[in-house]
Amino acid sequence: MTEPRVRVLLADDEALIRAGIRAVLSADPSIEVVAEAADGHEAVELALRHRPDVALLDIRMPRLDGLQAAEQLRTAAPDTALVMLTTFSEDAYIVRALDSGVSGFLLKSGDPRELIAGVRAVAGGAAFLSPDVARRVLTHLGTGRLSRATEARARLAPLTDREREVVARVGAGHSNAEIAAQLHVVEGTVKAHVSSVLARLALRNRVQLAVLAHEAGLVTG
Repeated sequence: MTEPRVRVLLADDEALIRAGIRAVLSADPSIEVVAEAADGHEAVELALRHRPDVALLDIRMPRLDGLQAAEQLRTAAPDTALVMLTTFSEDAYIVRALDSGVSGFLLKSGDPRELIAGVRAVAGGAAFLSPDVARRVLTHLGTGRLSRATEARARLAPLTDREREVVARVGAGHSNAEIAAQLHVVEGTVKAHVSSVLARLALRNRVQLAVLAHEAGLVTG
């Protein structure tokens, strides 16, 4: 039985960037770019019309930037996973976006395989942080990085070994189904672990949990 395609909306104000990303995604037969937008306002309109599985949003766009578009779509199209496209020069935007409902961050200049993996991951309900983006976020958090690492480890200390295993895999960008297969448990158990950890640590979403996993050193590579 053929798996359904992942339907993607691509939004970037640079036509050349859109063409490049479309070419990468089109190389994977399981991914279909169903619409393209040149600004944030158009991205919202097209997302509401096409209801894609994933919306890839450039952080900086005219009319509405990617973060503003994501805020609107989080409410208007809650079934669409939101992924921010960024560059190395946009650290402050990335830090702002950590408090939003996005599912992942990808570098425009990153490995094409990473782009495909990220789209697949968020379509499957996972969070996905490009390793380079994760490193930039941790660096941007400043000179207190060591203390933040200590704080992150302290926050995770009360978790059980199994919960920490789940957190590490969330940080690595795996979906609940993938984590369940890796740990030889049912998917519902993983979902329960993730929900419990988010509530206990007062985190809003899987992306914030993924960042915490990176800060605590649970994610390598």
